[in-house]
Amino acid sequence: MASSTVSSWLIGSCMSVVEHEIDGFFGISKSKCKRAAAVAPTRRRRRVFLDTKSDNVLTHFSSSNSSLFVDNYSSFLFCGSEMSRRTKLISSAHTGEVMAIASQPAMEVSLKKKPPTKERRVVVTGMGVATPIGHDPHEFYENLLQGVSGISEIEAFDCSQYPTRIAGEIKSFSTDGWIVPKLSKRMDKFMLYMLMAGKKALSDGGITDDMMDELDKRRCGVLIGSAMGGMKVFNDAIEALRVSYRKMNPFCVPFATTNMGSAMLAMDLGWMGPNYSISTACATSNFCILNAANHIIRGEADMMLCGGSDAAIIPIGLGGFVACRALSQRNTDPARASRPWDSNRDGFVMGEGAGVLLLEELEHAKQRGATIYAEFLGGSFTCDAYHMTEPHPKGTGVILCVEKALAQSGVSKKDVNYINAHATSTPAGDLKEYQALLHCFGQNPELRVNSTKSMIGHLLGAAGAVEAVATIQAIRTGWAHPNINLETPDEGVVRIFLLCIVNNFLFMIRIYLLVPKRNGWILRWHCLIHLDLVATTHQSYLLLTSRSLGQY
Repeated sequence: MASSTVSSWLIGSCMSVVEHEIDGFFGISKSKCKRAAAVAPTRRRRRVFLDTKSDNVLTHFSSSNSSLFVDNYSSFLFCGSEMSRRTKLISSAHTGEVMAIASQPAMEVSLKKKPPTKERRVVVTGMGVATPIGHDPHEFYENLLQGVSGISEIEAFDCSQYPTRIAGEIKSFSTDGWIVPKLSKRMDKFMLYMLMAGKKALSDGGITDDMMDELDKRRCGVLIGSAMGGMKVFNDAIEALRVSYRKMNPFCVPFATTNMGSAMLAMDLGWMGPNYSISTACATSNFCILNAANHIIRGEADMMLCGGSDAAIIPIGLGGFVACRALSQRNTDPARASRPWDSNRDGFVMGEGAGVLLLEELEHAKQRGATIYAEFLGGSFTCDAYHMTEPHPKGTGVILCVEKALAQSGVSKKDVNYINAHATSTPAGDLKEYQALLHCFGQNPELRVNSTKSMIGHLLGAAGAVEAVATIQAIRTGWAHPNINLETPDEGVVRIFLLCIVNNFLFMIRIYLLVPKRNGWILRWHCLIHLDLVATTHQSYLLLTSRSLGQY
């Protein structure tokens, strides 16, 4: 969708040049989780290594959104309300109306102040994905690093009469061991992807059955959204209605709603905390992640599963986007159809899948010995207020969102040098986004940009969360994946900024430097940004950081 919702995962670190010694990679404790060995790459497959200065901050943009969650506005309102009540009491006393005030039992003279609360920090401790190129975060990211395309001919239904017959379709998907067979037969695929990715995020976060029993489930919530919801279930119900209403599936209405996936996952886990979904087109995941983090920051939850899921590769979904004239028609060469910033692009490629993050309050994560992948910092929301699908000609919404997010996070533009952009492979959207990013970061010669969608297509409401996983994996492995199919860049696009394949070599960058020390490792601080330009009406920014034991 050619749009301009900015969402970004700023995985940033404190820009200090002070070095902190750490015993493990991110410090907290040596986790029981299996991923510890995957922190640093053991091989460099046909990659071009770009040495980076240790004092630079690297930024990665990808489809996601975020907010800094500093609740200044509501805090001001509470303060103002309390101050106005006190002023009224004092004024009445001075005018001899003390008895009138005392006769009002609701107005107590001694107003209790809410004790100051310690700032609650939010960290990422688990990840789960279902994508066209892998259902495990490590397999998924390894395929991205290798430039593997998940786009191929559609096999789920006969689309021979459609002008577009390709998509980022998930070919094999089994729910065995994750979802009970009775439910898996009734549910829409967007719910199946969501439940499986959510449970895998818990497993990845080291939440065993024994540990699950120890959690305070009243403080654990689920916030996983969907842009399209259960389209297949609803479409099947319409077909049944053509025969008789008696033929309709009794689950067609609840299983078509976007919030039912979060509800079913919460029922399965017994989690009684915040539970709902947000649907903001392609920015859905970012909004969900943002609000989930906010619940933790405000003390309403200690642990949240959040992200997005979509499965719209069905006749009505494909036909709808064909009618919008938004899809690529490069049917004879599917793997080369999604080509962000290439002058020969002819539209985006639909994808499907889910991405889920396990967010957790820092102290809660430390207490259970969790492996901490990154820390959530914050971000910003804006709106183009211009057009349903077309980006603003001057990219004002994108620029505003980026600048607000950087200001709130305290990150300088010159410290940003790696961006995983939304870049869907649409003629208008890619270029406007690039120009907006160049406006914000163009003075930085270290800037590099890529797009995950060149390999998996556009996952709609799941895009932000899946690419947030890619962002975090970039931090953990130290490698940023290439853009594939970028052969002839648009006029005005500076190729040096774009990670691509040159002379059959994957062109990537190393995003941080680990320096061995006698007592462990010193992490050179860098930051990553995850940006999503998804829907013209929604723009947001997410920020994360990775820190050492001394910082946590």
